[in-house]
Amino acid sequence: MHASWTQKYRPRHLSEVAGNKDSILTLREWFTSWSSSPPKKKGALLYGPAGTGKTVTAEAASRDLGFDLVEMNASDKRSTASVERVVGTAAQQGSLTAGKRLILLDEVDGIDPSTDRGAVEAMASAIERTIWPVVLTANDPWDPRLSALRNVCLMIQFKRLGLRDSVPYLKRICLSENIEVEEKALRFIVERDEGDMRSILNDLETLSAGTRTLTYDNVTWLGHRDRKENIFEVLGSIFNAKTCMWAKKAAGLADVDQEMLFEWIYENAPTQIEDPKDRARALEALAKADLFMARIRRTQDWGLLSYAIDLMTAGVAMSREHAKTGWVKMRFPERLKLKAKARRQKALKIAIGRKIASKCHTSTNSAIKYYLPYVKQMLEKESKTAEELVRWLDLDEEMTESITLGVAKSKRP
Repeated sequence: MHASWTQKYRPRHLSEVAGNKDSILTLREWFTSWSSSPPKKKGALLYGPAGTGKTVTAEAASRDLGFDLVEMNASDKRSTASVERVVGTAAQQGSLTAGKRLILLDEVDGIDPSTDRGAVEAMASAIERTIWPVVLTANDPWDPRLSALRNVCLMIQFKRLGLRDSVPYLKRICLSENIEVEEKALRFIVERDEGDMRSILNDLETLSAGTRTLTYDNVTWLGHRDRKENIFEVLGSIFNAKTCMWAKKAAGLADVDQEMLFEWIYENAPTQIEDPKDRARALEALAKADLFMARIRRTQDWGLLSYAIDLMTAGVAMSREHAKTGWVKMRFPERLKLKAKARRQKALKIAIGRKIASKCHTSTNSAIKYYLPYVKQMLEKESKTAEELVRWLDLDEEMTESITLGVAKSKRP
């Protein structure tokens, strides 16, 4: 099975990690301090932008220093109970092999307060009680929700990789892949991806597919990465691609995930491909891609993802037989707008329910189910009672309009 370069060249030892040598040295010294007795700070919080090597450094340290790794990442459910069950237990018990143990809590700033309530406090409590080192990673450690973790952790910053660290590392990879590459091309990719090694490797792998020589001219067509506008460049490359490979390469450079990319292509295909027969073929390819995506969501069989990507990119590009290529204004996916609007309305409804619940001493769900219909009836009648109710519940104008669905626009007095 083909492994992506981010996995194939994932560092296994600290000596293989590119850049951030001072930070790695600080982490190693912190590990060494555990040899006699636990240090004052029993947790180490590695923080910095994505792709700077935080997680791989922790994993490599576990191998180099002989720790058994216990990991809890962003894909795991991180409620108070699950954190205590996994982290709390691992932090206080010995290893099955009588060896040392390292606990890794990845992407702690990605904790959802609505579903993982109390998880941060549970992590901080586990760190205070632990007999083993606990390493955490975060992109933004200054989130107010993480204050409890900052208090019990040694803060170690990881910075974006510069040319001095990145270029030699990439040259070794290209040598291993038998690819002759110009240093100027590597410098361009590193600067374009702003030192994000994960993005750098993805771009380098995509650009070198099907070739043994990579020159500066091969990479400059990408332009400098603009994370807000890049999706439009990607779409233009897909809809106007002359070959399947070109369309698939463009998709690999997108700054959005596969599902978001599908929505963009689905929204713009009808306007970008004018010929009815070509359009029908493109939409048929997208329909098949959608079936694969649904199957992936249902079965978690990610081996099917390549089929979905091929259909939504190469399938759409190769459907164009009669329609002329050219520039047509791209539109933001309407389905994403509707989903965002629905999420906003749901959040607003819950906020109103909490307002009612606090005044009526009931649960939020009961407030929404039993009390909100009566509040709606009262507010639809523009009267002094309605104004008093708005004041009593402390509803703002947006909440009031949401309740009445625009029938009455009561304002706070």
